[in-house]
Amino acid sequence: MPRYTVHVRGEWLAVPCQSGTSTVGWLGKEAVRRYMKNKPDNGGFASVEEVKFYVRRCKGLGLLDLEDTVEDALEDNEFVEVVIEGDIMSPDFIPSQPEGVHLYSKYREPEQYIFLDGNSLTTEDLVNLGKGLYKIKVKINVAKNYMSCNSVFSSAKEDNWTGSFPAFSAVPWAQFLHFHPFSAQRTRMGGRGLRDAPSLELLKGRLNGIKRALTGVIFVFFLASCLPYIPEKGTVGASGDLAPLSHLALGLIGEGKMWSPKSGWADAKYVLEAHGLRPITLKPKEGLALINGTQMITSLGCEAVERAGAIARQADIIAALTLEVLKGTTRAFDTDIHAVRPHRGQAEVAFRFRSLLDSDHHPSEIAESHRFCDRVQDAYTMRCCPQREGAGFCAFRLCRYLSCKLDFHSYLCLNFSLKMVFAERAETISGGNFHGEYPAKALDYLAIGVHELAAISERRIERLCNPSLSELPAFLVTEGGLNSGFMIAHCTAAALVSENKALCHPSSVDSLSTSAATEDHVSMGGWAARKALRVIEHVEQVLAIELLAACQGIEFLRPLRTTTPLEKVYDLVRSVVRPWIKDRFMAPDIEAAHRLLVEQQVWEVARPYIEKYRREHIPESRPISPTAFSLGSLDPMGVGHDHRHQDEL
Repeated sequence: MPRYTVHVRGEWLAVPCQSGTSTVGWLGKEAVRRYMKNKPDNGGFASVEEVKFYVRRCKGLGLLDLEDTVEDALEDNEFVEVVIEGDIMSPDFIPSQPEGVHLYSKYREPEQYIFLDGNSLTTEDLVNLGKGLYKIKVKINVAKNYMSCNSVFSSAKEDNWTGSFPAFSAVPWAQFLHFHPFSAQRTRMGGRGLRDAPSLELLKGRLNGIKRALTGVIFVFFLASCLPYIPEKGTVGASGDLAPLSHLALGLIGEGKMWSPKSGWADAKYVLEAHGLRPITLKPKEGLALINGTQMITSLGCEAVERAGAIARQADIIAALTLEVLKGTTRAFDTDIHAVRPHRGQAEVAFRFRSLLDSDHHPSEIAESHRFCDRVQDAYTMRCCPQREGAGFCAFRLCRYLSCKLDFHSYLCLNFSLKMVFAERAETISGGNFHGEYPAKALDYLAIGVHELAAISERRIERLCNPSLSELPAFLVTEGGLNSGFMIAHCTAAALVSENKALCHPSSVDSLSTSAATEDHVSMGGWAARKALRVIEHVEQVLAIELLAACQGIEFLRPLRTTTPLEKVYDLVRSVVRPWIKDRFMAPDIEAAHRLLVEQQVWEVARPYIEKYRREHIPESRPISPTAFSLGSLDPMGVGHDHRHQDEL
């Protein structure tokens, strides 16, 4: 029976054909049907019959005739793509990449606004702006600061202005960079950082050359979702993210490539024309002001902080499910144990385990089945989850501390200019706030901390797959030998963890002198941010594998049931991935579980039970958001201090 791997709107689907005489049109329709089945809203379609599409090969992008038979048109297990008519080509498709990724989605212009005042933008806000969930408006009080700063700036003598482009300024820096570009979301975030920089600096009286008219035009470009092609490599994070931001500014002046929902990828001047816009003309000092910042480090760092927090919360839920499958004990999560060592991260992880596994609140038939076993204690990968995963929370907490207390977007990153304007003193002063050392160090630490979530998860996957440790069938599948089950999935997890070990080497300990020894110490913050995100993505994927393995382990313990919140998690997973009866193409299942984690659906299912348990057991605690942190005595590591809320993060 021939089978094919079909790509539909970002999802890979394995589609078997009963015979080679089936048509390409039938293959496309069957792929769409399976895609709709996986979506709660049927993908926005009433029926398969109303969907119009065309089919092409993933390799070479050749279109296929819908009336041809699959045996004539395709090789067995060939990769093809179904493109639904009316979808907009994603900005993740770059024409210069012959074998690029091709994603399609409906573009919906956001209706809600975020108001910028230069102080209150959060990491969550920035990520949501990157996702295109909001439009932006600037608060009225910005104008007064604009006028004050511009007045001082205009009166500064030209010969006192020492901030300029480095040597060989006539060379267009952007021409040297043709690396893989950032996704649309990260381009929006980087552009958001650029576009918010003027308002941040205005309100602090630190305008460094950007005129009010230019800022207004930049906002218009952002609202139209005109996104320049920005390479992900090329910054050393010292005198700003010069090379990537040069590409961002390049689109503003009508050069280079640009994308918008209306035009797709095209030359920037044509994209702007499609929106009734014209390239901007830069005034003196504005070119430097646009590129001499660390918006790239900022935007990627904010995404890293948000994703790290999301996966850390869900890692506790997955670990609790694995502990149930491996018939572990909950005694190691006793409140008094963790009160002796009052680290907030450790206490919070232990609390979440109790909230999910407490037999008085959520009776578990699985736990009851081994209540009187002779096992004394569990392996460290289960018993020491609060201590190990709690340490990861410290890294996350430090980054949250920097973003909340020190203003990650302005104090650390966006006070970028070589010359700062202090309107209250009617003075301009050269400084070095463009240096990315602060966020580089924080993101290096974040990568190390969040990596531990995957390291301990991989060891739990090993225990699930090893029959001598789990008392379950080898590799979680019946008819072992004929079926390999989770054997290769575990290998994948091990490979990702090993790769993370290399990625966790701090980039900020490196420095190379640049710009004729003027910039003789650099932060390498751009690489710190990019590799932190890569580490986090690997962590998400490893935990997705553990989530699938734990749910598969539940199948062999039926008819026994686990606790109510963990049964809800199991039901969520089974809504997108069916149990393994025999071997099948596993990549789509791992991707489906990964998507549940990225979209925080696992957390949202378990969260009501955790919050209810918190209300019942810590009645004096104030309500908190899932990413809120009580800074208390400004102890960023959460050690000691403010014990009344020690279970909070």
